[in-house]
Amino acid sequence: MAYAQTLTPRPGLGLPGTGALVVLALGTIALALTQGAAQGALFLVGGALGMSLYHAAFGFTSAWRVFILDRRGRGLRVQMLLLAMAVVLFFPALASGTLFGNEVRGLVSPAGLGVIAGAFIFGIGMQLGGGCASGTLFTAGGGNARMLITLVFFIVGSVLGTVHFDWWASLPALEPVALWQPLGPWGGIALSLAIFGTIALITMRVERNRHGTLEQPPESERHGMARWLRGPWPLVGGAVALVVLNFLTLAISGRPWGITSAFALWGAKIAQAIGIDPTAWGYWQRPANAEALQSSVVLDVTSVMDFGIIAGAMLAASLAGRFAPSLRIPLRSVIAAVVGGLMLGYGARIAYGCNIGAYFSGIASGSLHGYLWAVAAFAGNMLGVALRPWFFMERRTSRADG
Repeated sequence: MAYAQTLTPRPGLGLPGTGALVVLALGTIALALTQGAAQGALFLVGGALGMSLYHAAFGFTSAWRVFILDRRGRGLRVQMLLLAMAVVLFFPALASGTLFGNEVRGLVSPAGLGVIAGAFIFGIGMQLGGGCASGTLFTAGGGNARMLITLVFFIVGSVLGTVHFDWWASLPALEPVALWQPLGPWGGIALSLAIFGTIALITMRVERNRHGTLEQPPESERHGMARWLRGPWPLVGGAVALVVLNFLTLAISGRPWGITSAFALWGAKIAQAIGIDPTAWGYWQRPANAEALQSSVVLDVTSVMDFGIIAGAMLAASLAGRFAPSLRIPLRSVIAAVVGGLMLGYGARIAYGCNIGAYFSGIASGSLHGYLWAVAAFAGNMLGVALRPWFFMERRTSRADG
């Protein structure tokens, strides 16, 4: 990732990193004492996710763009590895219904026209906004001022999605179903691995046809403990960390990692503060959503983890010597951030999730809607990539990192 900078920071904690570390430490303690040990632990898991995402530069958006533009598939293959590790861990636990003695459930949603439309819209927004849900959080936390704009309008778009949610949910759709339900956990794992392996092989063939050889991971200037503390991490290392931390989220909270439901909640609370009543919308009349709207955000698992991701990414950026926000943002880039953010938020809400809640955690849960989301979002990314030259002056990206 390229960051516009007004100064040259040095690796180390510095003021932003120290502040982030203090927030993570005190926030974990405060949440554990006031809301229970689970909320404190989830805030810390969020911090670890933020560090992992930043140090590995694990962007779903860039990997898809690289394959669409340059037919380089290393990023996509790492995503298939991510999903493969996830289903091996998740399916047995979800099929049994318990993990370490706690009840667990997957993120399994209807697969229908709403998912197709929402994921396609989200896919366009990924390329215009400059990131997916996780990408928006970790780059904003890492000091990218433009991504703060994307995040603000991501929240606005999420609220707008709740206004129309019931209409989209009423469109034709298959009932929620997970692969491990009809096939059993091991049958579901076998089918999933066959799908991921096929996709990986296709990317290898496409890449060899275009370039003759497969892209190799770049060399790092840091090695040993310095690399793991300050980055950059190898993509595979980032994938392993995300899977383990998502599984830890399942064990602690009882369900997999998600991101964007918190954006809708934050936006709805802001709407209430300025005199708009979101309870008139069907989305907020659903029992779980109504309870979240009436409660503090520190009781919301997704919100607590999102806050942790931002703090963790800020800490990672400081350790890497890359935290240097700049407000020099071209007007067209600002417009793209606004439009992209709105599309990201709206699309995620009507599609039952984003690249994390629907794609990563949805497929880890075996949900058919996760696979449908991936296909529709990839199509949206293709259109989004075609639209990028209208908004950005950029060279063609040739690597999956960054």
